[in-house]
Amino acid sequence: MSWAILILVLVTLQRLGELVLARRNTARLLADGAHEVGAGHYPLIVALHAAWLAGLWYFSLSLTLAVNGIWLALFVVLQLGRVWVIASLGPRWTTRIIVLPRAPLVTRGPYRFVSHPNYWVVAGEILVLPLAFGLPWYGLVFSALNAGVMWIRIRAEATALRS
Repeated sequence: MSWAILILVLVTLQRLGELVLARRNTARLLADGAHEVGAGHYPLIVALHAAWLAGLWYFSLSLTLAVNGIWLALFVVLQLGRVWVIASLGPRWTTRIIVLPRAPLVTRGPYRFVSHPNYWVVAGEILVLPLAFGLPWYGLVFSALNAGVMWIRIRAEATALRS
């Protein structure tokens, strides 16, 4: 098994685990009186991420990809950022925009320093993992697509935060 395949196995398992956690947190929040905002663009986000990961699998299985250690180290740092975001939001972390009325905004962890830290981490991941695999054009194409989707997402989230 190549390093690229091993890394993709770990990333895929991580993403699947996060989807389970997000689904559980979403169900709990909705049961507590929360509501979803901006659900219409969610399938686009899922499709983008699924295509990104599927494409990385395709290239890893069809090409011999050398893994660049520096880019991989940066990807690991981004994973630590991801864990920090999820831990900071706790049971309020989901992959959807879920509004819990009267709940205060989270201001701990990375939210003390930057707005939308999860989106920054994801943007970094979408670029950096392909760079680690020697696929710069792939990272750039998906980064551009992600920027478009995030523009929609952040507008929907800003609307939700004002409500």
